[in-house]
Amino acid sequence: MARESIFERALVVRSYDFGEADRIVVLLTRGRGLIRGVAKGVRRGKSRFGSRLEPFVEIDVTLYPGRNLASIAKVETINFFASGIIDDFERYACASAVMEVVEKLSTATEEEALYDLTVDALSRLRIDPQPQIVMDTYFLQALELAGWAPSFFACAQCGQAGPHHAYHAAAGGAVCVHCRPPGAVEVDPEVLHLAWLWQHGGDTSAIATPQRVAMAHKLVRSFVQWQLEKKLASLNVLNQATRSGRMASF
Repeated sequence: MARESIFERALVVRSYDFGEADRIVVLLTRGRGLIRGVAKGVRRGKSRFGSRLEPFVEIDVTLYPGRNLASIAKVETINFFASGIIDDFERYACASAVMEVVEKLSTATEEEALYDLTVDALSRLRIDPQPQIVMDTYFLQALELAGWAPSFFACAQCGQAGPHHAYHAAAGGAVCVHCRPPGAVEVDPEVLHLAWLWQHGGDTSAIATPQRVAMAHKLVRSFVQWQLEKKLASLNVLNQATRSGRMASF
């Protein structure tokens, strides 16, 4: 019996070589979450897929489901976000971190909402003058979809209303003086306010000083890596480049 094909709108999350001429492609689909497929012969010079199965490309794809891997039969490019990302180190690192996070969260969130959020982030990463803010905003909103978002106003332990002056990733975010665990970071409440505005899509222009932005980045990223129980390779590279002065400071 012939296999029935499925048609999906998808983002290419990552890909890697398989065998002599094939490639495994990890896709975030809008309707079915994460799917791993194999593109036969894609590494040959005359492959009909070309660059359409590289990260940061949105596609319409026809797949034939298999036991472990789907077979990729047809691909049509919808948006080539890579054109505004891969030639800029900071944008590329931020977009790569987004893809690392989406792969981890794909099973914990509603597919369409996470997909749309990721497409919006890639669109803004191509043009926004502050790609690290776009990335951290994405992290917070994606964690919100998964039900794992940090608290930046109420105490993450007892719920006491803020503003508070301490933050601890493992405790869930902001903590009051009564719940503050050892190792909590003393932080300006306006830094927590800034991160809260990123989380909820608010206007940050009145409080986003370079120092607060830099501290908010650290808080958000510490929470993401604690929540995912993994250090993100793209974030490590980005943080090292920032510390070394490779990129302009905020």
